[in-house]
Amino acid sequence: MRQMRRFKQALTPEECAAVLDRGTSGVLAVIGDGGCPYAVPLSYVRLDGKLYFHFAMAGHKLDAIRADSRVSFCVIDQDRIVPEEYTSYFRSVIVFGTARVVGDPVEKRRSIDALCAKYRPGFEAERAAEIDGSWDRFLMVELAPEHITGKQAKELMGR
Repeated sequence: MRQMRRFKQALTPEECAAVLDRGTSGVLAVIGDGGCPYAVPLSYVRLDGKLYFHFAMAGHKLDAIRADSRVSFCVIDQDRIVPEEYTSYFRSVIVFGTARVVGDPVEKRRSIDALCAKYRPGFEAERAAEIDGSWDRFLMVELAPEHITGKQAKELMGR
């Protein structure tokens, strides 16, 4: 992996994890049809150091991952435009790794439950019923990180 050019603006591993935990969506990039990059916004959850996504049972991103499991996922934590300084105060994290369809039913259940709980906390009984009723339509994909990098505007350092 490349080293960050402006390494003084790099986020620590703990700061990267906090950004990923706070985030509600990001952009998954895959190697699409004909080797063309394909990037798509997705909701996600971080569980046990991995990221999980809900996919449709068929489609471009699923085909791409089955053809080449290398992916990246970017989460923007902050992007405040500061016109008078001709800049933005930003903070973001990029996760590089490999993706795979979750096959193990226990892992699938844990990842679905965690994803649902992130976006609708509480409601355990309703969530369990929804998962049970939609089980065959849930396809979960895991991104196992190999490298995580984060960066922030120099103006945010120390805040």
